[in-house]
Amino acid sequence: MSMDEFAAEVRDLLKVSLEPRQLLEMSEKLDVEYRDKLKSSDISMLPSYLHTLPTGREAGDFLALDVGGSTFRIALIRLGEKDDGKDGMRLRRVRSFVIDKGIRDLKGRAFFDWMAERIGAMLTEYDHINRTTDAKLRMGLAWSFPVDQTSPRSGRLLAMGKGFCATHGVEGQDLSELIMQSCRARELNVELKAIVNDGAATLLSQAYRDPSTCMSLILGTGTNAAAFLPYSTLGAGKFGDRPDSWHAVAKHVLVNSEVSMFGRHVFPRTRWDDELNSKHVLPDFQPLEYMVTGRYLGEIARLILVEAVSTAGLFDGEMPARLNEPYALDTRLLAAFQSDTSRSMSKAGAAFLDAHALSSPLRISELHFIREIAQLISRRAATYLATALHGLWRLRTAAEGLQPGEASHVTIACNGTIVEKYPDFRACCQRQLDELCELSGAAKGVVTLAMAPESSLFGAAVAVACIGEES
Repeated sequence: MSMDEFAAEVRDLLKVSLEPRQLLEMSEKLDVEYRDKLKSSDISMLPSYLHTLPTGREAGDFLALDVGGSTFRIALIRLGEKDDGKDGMRLRRVRSFVIDKGIRDLKGRAFFDWMAERIGAMLTEYDHINRTTDAKLRMGLAWSFPVDQTSPRSGRLLAMGKGFCATHGVEGQDLSELIMQSCRARELNVELKAIVNDGAATLLSQAYRDPSTCMSLILGTGTNAAAFLPYSTLGAGKFGDRPDSWHAVAKHVLVNSEVSMFGRHVFPRTRWDDELNSKHVLPDFQPLEYMVTGRYLGEIARLILVEAVSTAGLFDGEMPARLNEPYALDTRLLAAFQSDTSRSMSKAGAAFLDAHALSSPLRISELHFIREIAQLISRRAATYLATALHGLWRLRTAAEGLQPGEASHVTIACNGTIVEKYPDFRACCQRQLDELCELSGAAKGVVTLAMAPESSLFGAAVAVACIGEES
């Protein structure tokens, strides 16, 4: 097979089912999947304890904690002060601490003691800048790991993964109490009032700025989406063992969709997708994620390039260094190719050879081929993601008793490196959303994607402001 023939085949396979009417049919199928899992699933469409969104009038000082895989951040957040066009969210101080192997190796109470030491230092700084003594602060926690939440402020600690030993000896215990025990041991005048995941935090932070926000999207290494849905949308068994007082006031609930798990029988796959899936440690577990996120876009491109070298004579049949190693091609390299619009593509070419050395320089035709692969893969990803979001929007619109043409404007709060930084990704996703909404009978622009900066920190603070007094 010649390179021209191979390129034409790649083009045909990656463009399959991107015709708008086909996408609308896929959205309808996803809508059915979503409804099914809303009634009964213990791994997707998971209701949080959050049943209200911010009014935008919440005010006060809060301590926000953000625990991720490689960083622990603490911030002093002030809500309010919406004068002079300000959005009312002020990041007064923020400190970031690297979670290296030494910290990941801390077992049980030692990890939470490490957190508490840094919380104490931030409290001292707060007292200094406010000229107070031992002021009490309410805390919100954005926790980027599994937790079996049992109230807005509490949840059973589950295995963290990513090399963390913090659960050793304390797995199953209340995460909130573990943190508070370490804080009380240091006589810190704080109270943990809310625990949120990244999807909830992103939605809450943007909803404080913009009351039309009722969905969120996380798209970086992985993906997820959250939606504020009517309480009646979910099956009774989804709520577990919650107090009657919660059910009495919950008219809506913020739902963690785990959207990455949907679409196995909806989204068409190529042979490269099938190869990635078959060799994955969890085949078929997150079918959407395997086609749209930063973890996998580069791997799809790598599989295509390896086949092109082996069967179509790309690079004169020479396999670039490390290209035959799984996940060796970084998605950032695809972004470099897509952003390099120069005639010579010298920057993109240098980046490729730096990561995957060859004995000969890259031809301009080879550079263009790699760039086209990047464009095709990212466009397909943005399109499939838009379809998944459109299906979730359709579901929410119907659950509110509305036809698409009657729906008011909805903002989807966004966070994550791909949706924020990958060239043209968010714009492409928005274009596809606009087209799908119009085909559904709604106005163009009825659903918009909006970046939610610092959403983990702001969202943790807003969660406290929304639910702190009732928890």
